[in-house]
Amino acid sequence: MIYINDNISIDEREIYEDFIHASGPGGQNVNKVSTAVQLRFHVLDSPSLTDDVRSRLIRIAGKRISQEGFLIIEARRFRTQNRNRLDALERLIALIRRAAEPPKKRYPTKPTRSSKMHRMDEKRRRGETKRLRHIACLPED
Repeated sequence: MIYINDNISIDEREIYEDFIHASGPGGQNVNKVSTAVQLRFHVLDSPSLTDDVRSRLIRIAGKRISQEGFLIIEARRFRTQNRNRLDALERLIALIRRAAEPPKKRYPTKPTRSSKMHRMDEKRRRGETKRLRHIACLPED
């Protein structure tokens, strides 16, 4: 089990890992060893996620969600397969934790009297500038 927070834990069987060739550092191993990790997590079918968390995760993940509903995370930052696996898993956990936080409730506010006055003063000043420009451009008789 992978523990995300007090309410969410994911079974390891819900996560699929594919190992692929990575570009970048690696020396002679770069073309021989598959060190990059492609982690796949089926968001739509996961029994571990509530509907709210699932919808927020889909919104947060954006382009990383495939047509089939898989969240795909590729990790190729490190030279070793194990460190890339851990990196991909940490990124998945961070995404789910972020989706698990309920959004803050927005309380509507009204502009203060001074902010309204400031806005009107700025509008008046800007209008005066434009009016003076217009007067300066008029042809003299």
